[in-house]
Amino acid sequence: MGLSLESRFEAYCDELVKALSHADRSQPARWYLKGLMLPGSRKSVEPMAARVRPHDVRSAHQSMHHLVADAEWSDDALLATVAG
Repeated sequence: MGLSLESRFEAYCDELVKALSHADRSQPARWYLKGLMLPGSRKSVEPMAARVRPHDVRSAHQSMHHLVADAEWSDDALLATVAG
């Protein structure tokens, strides 16, 4: 049998996190990716933070927002990882 869907998603996240090149971005990136995959019509950071971290929405929102709004990474490296 192949890997479970959850295992495959975690492996995908692992590769994307490596492309972000900074350990502090790992958890917010995982929350963001999970938020994109979960059901819900709003895919902005705040509703996604509420879905992935319902007991810590404020902190998750701040971390995820920093990731998408302020953090620097190589677009080329990230896109190459997605394509791979």
